Amino acid sequence: MENIEQRESKKGIQYPRIAEEILKRVEVDQDMRSKTIDDDSTWDESIDQQNTQAMERIVAEIGWPTISKVGAEAANAAWLLVQHADHNPVFQQYCLTLMLAEPSEEVTRQEIAYLEDRVRVNTNRAQLYGTQFTETRDVETAEKVISYGPRPIEDFANIDSRRNSMGLGPFEEYRNEITKKYYPHLLEDTVKGFD
Repeated sequence: MENIEQRESKKGIQYPRIAEEILKRVEVDQDMRSKTIDDDSTWDESIDQQNTQAMERIVAEIGWPTISKVGAEAANAAWLLVQHADHNPVFQQYCLTLMLAEPSEEVTRQEIAYLEDRVRVNTNRAQLYGTQFTETRDVETAEKVISYGPRPIEDFANIDSRRNSMGLGPFEEYRNEITKKYYPHLLEDTVKGFD
């Protein structure tokens, strides 16, 4: 059975070992986050910090991990790890700059849009594409999420035009999709007539 390095080298990527490292790291990232949905106590901040340090090293070594450098799956995983580097918005901004400098076939517009919004939120600016949401929990119990919605958005009237230019669907569809994924009870409450 061939390993990722052998498979990816057949596809012509430049850094199969780095691709493998990125994919392993994103697996840990996603495992922790999926457990957190049901149990906040499983949150481990050190995972994001370790992944950010690894991404800083990788970016210093090869530049932005593009599709031709690490393959499409690992390129997406690299973006996700940087997306989760909220403790280091300077590094997130640096990676966004690197991504913007790449040809369109090497990075996706959607990933650029999400990272742009993340950088803006993490530097106290309104987002452009409405990709970043926040939750409000019941004050008394701090457990039940009572609302979930977008962080501030610049020029909301033109959001769908901006989203379309980045290959993203309409904002209201995204809002419903993400709410249904994480907090479906909020949509059910709305349907039943509760606000």
